[in-house]
Amino acid sequence: MPEQTTGSRPTLEAVAARAGVSRATASRVVNGGAGVRAPLVDKVRQAVEELGYVPNHAARTLVTRRNGAVAVIIAEPEFRIFSDPFFEQQVRGISRELTAHDSQLVLLWVEGPGDHDRIARYLGGGHVDGALAFSLHNDDELPALIGRTKIPMVFGGRPASGSDLAVPYVDCDNRGGAREAVRHLVSLGRKNIAHIAGPRDQTSALDRIDGYHDVLVDADPGLFCQGDFTAQSGARAMADLLDRRPDVDGVFVSNDLMASGALRTLRERGLRVPQDVALVGFDDMASVVDTTEPALTTVRQDIEGMGRLMVRLLMRLLNESGGDAPASVITPTTLVRRASA
Repeated sequence: MPEQTTGSRPTLEAVAARAGVSRATASRVVNGGAGVRAPLVDKVRQAVEELGYVPNHAARTLVTRRNGAVAVIIAEPEFRIFSDPFFEQQVRGISRELTAHDSQLVLLWVEGPGDHDRIARYLGGGHVDGALAFSLHNDDELPALIGRTKIPMVFGGRPASGSDLAVPYVDCDNRGGAREAVRHLVSLGRKNIAHIAGPRDQTSALDRIDGYHDVLVDADPGLFCQGDFTAQSGARAMADLLDRRPDVDGVFVSNDLMASGALRTLRERGLRVPQDVALVGFDDMASVVDTTEPALTTVRQDIEGMGRLMVRLLMRLLNESGGDAPASVITPTTLVRRASA
């Protein structure tokens, strides 16, 4: 019997004929089903490669009840997503792991509250198998809206306390990393150690604030200043600190971007780093630390690895529907000592 094609496009029947197996067996192999002996799997895969067979998405969805796509929702406006290398690294990890699972990434971002209903409608429309959401804010309605769609979901970052959603998450040890950063500054003999914090509506910033206060229990409130995780806010916060407390001799900054801005302000004020002011950041993003002068001491978190872990948790949710949700994961942090402290 001749191999069947649709125009120039090979069919599943053609794959089955080339491999010498039934159409049902070829379908199970192509769609990732179990119960096919390894030699037959090899024959089907060889036939797929030789014929250049591409599965029909609609037919595959009917068989597997999967779309082969995952929504990645970043609760930040477009300008933040494309200017902050943190998001680039995390999305890269997510994309690479999704590729390994033969799934596509659908990127969604939030310009404002008006986008929430649009995203919820999209997710509820059956276009994706699950969702990964990160950079969430404490007053964000988005998690609850996603939760009502009933699709499997994993958070990047610890959700705000009081959340009633039983959703697994992946985060780093923000509080422990902050403690290590501040202890390092103390070990250098710094007496007036300031903290430039991230926005208080995000749990990562709150945990790093707590880590700072774990070490400096009675820290002077005048040594605290807040930014928004951008380099510009770090520069402004450092200027404010120096105006209020010109005796500051150490600074723990809640992320590398703000630390790069703080470093620029210190240089403009004629202060030497680390001789006059020692500086420690958080993230260890190569695109930032490779450009600072002096080289930035910082707390390393595995940003790309955390993205991969988010996908793995989601795949467990998808493959073990009806079972218990996988446990959340807290990844370790490490202080990376360089020239700035």
